Amino acid sequence: MSDVQRALISVSNKSGIVEFAKELAAMKIEIISTGGTAAMLKKNGVPVIEISDYTGFPEIMDGRVKTLHPKIHGGLLGLRDNPEHVKIMEEQEIPPIDMVVVNLYPFEETIKKPDCTLEEAIENIDIGGPTMLRSAAKNYRFVTVIIDPDDYETVLKELKENDRTVSESLKLRLAQKVFTHTARYDSLISTYLDKVCEPDVPFPDTLFLNYKRASVLRYGENPHQQASFYVDATVDEPSIATAESLQGKPLSYNNIMDADAALETVKEFDETACIIIKHANPCGAAIDRGDDILAAYKKALACDPVSAFGGIIALNRPMTPELAEALMDHFVEVLIAPDYPEEALKILSKKKDLRVLKVPLITPQRKDLFDLRKVVGGLLYQERDSHSLDIETFKTVTKRAPSDEEVIAMKLAWKVCKHVKSNAIVYANAEQIVGVGAGQMSRVDSARFGIQKAQLEIKGSCLASDALIPFRDVVDVAAEAGVTAIVQTGGSVRDKEVIAAADEHGMAMVFTGYRHFYH
Repeated sequence: MSDVQRALISVSNKSGIVEFAKELAAMKIEIISTGGTAAMLKKNGVPVIEISDYTGFPEIMDGRVKTLHPKIHGGLLGLRDNPEHVKIMEEQEIPPIDMVVVNLYPFEETIKKPDCTLEEAIENIDIGGPTMLRSAAKNYRFVTVIIDPDDYETVLKELKENDRTVSESLKLRLAQKVFTHTARYDSLISTYLDKVCEPDVPFPDTLFLNYKRASVLRYGENPHQQASFYVDATVDEPSIATAESLQGKPLSYNNIMDADAALETVKEFDETACIIIKHANPCGAAIDRGDDILAAYKKALACDPVSAFGGIIALNRPMTPELAEALMDHFVEVLIAPDYPEEALKILSKKKDLRVLKVPLITPQRKDLFDLRKVVGGLLYQERDSHSLDIETFKTVTKRAPSDEEVIAMKLAWKVCKHVKSNAIVYANAEQIVGVGAGQMSRVDSARFGIQKAQLEIKGSCLASDALIPFRDVVDVAAEAGVTAIVQTGGSVRDKEVIAAADEHGMAMVFTGYRHFYH
C-alpha cells in the first residue's frame, strides 16, 4: 500500500465535501479541484490547486473539457509498481493522483422535471466525471475512489489510523461501487434517449433493470432456496418496498409476496376496507360504510376464518386499540396499515413475532409502472393492470338492471376478483366477499369451488368473473346457489346463451368490456 499524497475533488453533490476536504488538508494531502467545487473549497479556507493550473490547459467549451487530459488520466491509471509506467510518468512530469472524489451531474434529477428539454438533459450527461471514476476504479490498488458522501467518514478513519493509507479491501469495495453507479448512470441515459427517439413505443429496445439489494432473506419460497429482496429506488409509491417496519421478525420471501398482494388489493378501495391474504389470494375482504375499521376487519375475517389463520392483513385506515385487541385472538403473520397510535402498538407488541408494517398514504396504483415476470431465458414485461373501476360505464345486458345494493356488491366483487388467481370467481354482498373460487382450470369449477368454500350466505350475493363466461353453466351454478347478479367481461361467442340464461333466472348481468387475468 502507498499513502495518499494527492486528491482530485470534483463533486455535483457537495454534501459534506468541505468538512472532508479540510480533514485531507490537515493531513497534508494536496487537493486538486474544478469549477464550482474549487470555488466552494477556497471560500471555506481549504487550499486548492485549480485543475487548469494543474494541467496547464484551460477549462474550455463551457466546462465540457477540463479533466480529459493526460496529466489527469496518466496520474490515475499509471501502475506504481510497473517500472515502465513510472518512467513515463517521470518523463512526462505526471504526478500520481492517489484519490478521486467525484459524483456526477444530476442527470436523473434533471429528467424527472416535467419541463425538462432534450437540450437540458444532454447538458447534464457527465463525461469527465465517469471517465475519472472509471480510471481510478480500474487502478484501485493505487487509487482510492469515492463516489458516495456516505463513505467519507470510513475513508477518513482509515487514513488517520494507517498513516494516510487506505486498505486494499476498502479500495476494491469503493471501486465496485463506482462501476455499479456508472452502469446505472449510463442505463438511465440510454433509456431516456430511447423514449425520446421512440416516444410512442412503451418498451425500450434494451431493458435495463436497476434494483438495489435491500435484504438477504433467510431462504426463498422453500427452505432449500436462497433469496434476497431488491428494491427500485426510483419508485416512491407506497409499497412493501417503502414500508416502515415497526416490530416483528424480518419479512420472509413468502411474507413479501403475500404482503404485496394484500397492499395492492386494499389500494383498490376508497371505502374503509380490510383485506386478508393467504398464499397470494384474498380469503377475506370487506368494507364498512360507517368508516369503522374494526367492523371491516370482523366482516373480512368472517369470510373464511380457517384460511385467515396465519394470513396477511392490510387496512386502508389507521389501526385502532380496539382492533389491536381483537387481533390478539388470531395468528397473523403480517399487519399493514397507514398508521398506528401508541396505544395500539403497545397492545400489538405482546405478539413480538408479529410483523407490523406502516405504509402511509395508501393510494391507488401508479399507472406509469410496469410488471416483470421471469421465465427461463427471458422476461415478460407488461403495463401494470391499473385499469380503474368505473361502474357507470358497465353495460347492462339483461332485462333486469342491477339494484343499487347489487351495484355496490358488484364493485366489491370485481375489485377483489382482479387480485385472485385465474380462473377467478368471487361472490360478494354489499359489505364483504362471501366466497372465492381461485385458480381452477375451468371457470365453472371455480364457480362451484367458491360456493363450496363459502362460510357465509351465498344466496342474495353477486358474482364477479375475472374474464368472460364462456358457457351458461356458470350462470346456472350461480343461480342454483341463489346469486342474483353477475359482473363479467363479456365477449364470448355464446354471450347470447349466457345472457338468456341470466334472464331465465331473473338475474341482472353487466359486462365490463375488459378482463383481469392474474397468473
